[in-house]
This record gives sequence, C-alpha cells and structure tokens, in this order.
Amino acid sequence: MAAYRRKLFAVGLSCAASLMSRGSCQSGRRPAVLPTLLRKNWMSLSVTGALCAVPFIQKPENSTHAYLVRRASSLVRDSANAYLSQTTSALLDSFSGYIKAVNRLVTIHKRYVASMSKLTSAEQDAIWQVILRQRQEVTARKNDCKLFESCWVTAINLSKLAAEVAVNAGADQASVTGQDSIQLTESQVENARQQVLEADRQLKDSKAEDSERPQNALSTAMED
Repeated sequence: MAAYRRKLFAVGLSCAASLMSRGSCQSGRRPAVLPTLLRKNWMSLSVTGALCAVPFIQKPENSTHAYLVRRASSLVRDSANAYLSQTTSALLDSFSGYIKAVNRLVTIHKRYVASMSKLTSAEQDAIWQVILRQRQEVTARKNDCKLFESCWVTAINLSKLAAEVAVNAGADQASVTGQDSIQLTESQVENARQQVLEADRQLKDSKAEDSERPQNALSTAMED
C-alpha cells in the first residue's frame, strides 16, 4: 500500500510538472519568487526522488503531536482538493471545447454535402479546406481531453488518499469535506462524459471525421 501511495504521488507530481511545463511554454512571465521571510519558513523534502516544499512551523509548547498531525492532515486534504478542483475545471473545459469542435465539424460537413452541387469548384475547395482544418481541431481537442482526464484521475486518487489520511489522524470534518468534494466532482465529470459520448455518436453517424471528398467534386476541380 505504501509503495502504491508513493507511486501515485510521483504520478501526481509528474502530471503537475507536465502541465506547468506546458503553461510555461505559452507564457513569457517569470515564476513568482517567494519573499525571503516566507522562504525561511519553508523546508524542502525529498519524496520518491522529487523535491516538494512543505510548511515548516515550529511546534508551540502547548501543542501535542496529535494536534499537529491533525493539522497537517487538513493541509494535505486542502492541497489535494485544490489540485482536484483545478484538474476538474481543466477537464470540463476540455470536454466543452471538444463538443463544440465536433458540432462545428458536423454542421460544416452536412452543409457541404447538401449544397455541393450548387457550389463552384473554388467554393467546394475552400469549404473542404475548412473541413480539414476543423478535423485537426477536433483531434487536438480530443488530445486535450485525454491529457486532463489522466490528471483528473490522479487528482481523484490523491484526494481519496488525503481523506483517508484525515480519518486516520482524527480530522473527521476534513475527511467529510474531502469526500463531499470527490462525490460532487465525479458527478460533474460523469455528466460531461455523457455529453461527450453523444457528440461522438453524432460524429460517427455524420461520417464527418473520416469521409473522403466526393469524387464528382474532385473531377470538377480537376477539369477546371
């Protein structure tokens, strides 16, 4: 179990690092630097070969180890929930973007097929290029969905482990809050998945993703 948790934590770090690397490529802004006073209150620990920063707070004389463990477990829960919230938002947005891209492709392809005989060869050419570009957009959006869904699954598992940690530490309220967040998130994602499945069904029925350009359109273009 301990080995599984270390592996899961490493996967979470890898996923987060991948997203941070992707974001840094899209932005020229420098990362924020922690103030000197704040940096002094943080210490770096090596976990499964990766460095992570955790708050280092001196133990008050009147605090017990049990209290500090419960407090730490609540911080773990809060961090896991923050990661889950961000990955859920990213996943839902990627699902929405994919559905919109699919609907646009299906609509353009349907109009192209219906009005092909009324279009000039130049117009057919132009619309077909739009269809090809929209297919690329659908593929890119689908890849985004796969990336963020992988991160979201990791976030769900981390949140479940954090809730378990909170229970073992006696932070029952933190555990209940974490479980509620997990259930709400899973419900939202499941609803979005059903919409994605419907979009996939429409895409398959329309044959807009893999159909070839009609032969009569190609012949007309070659003659011109």
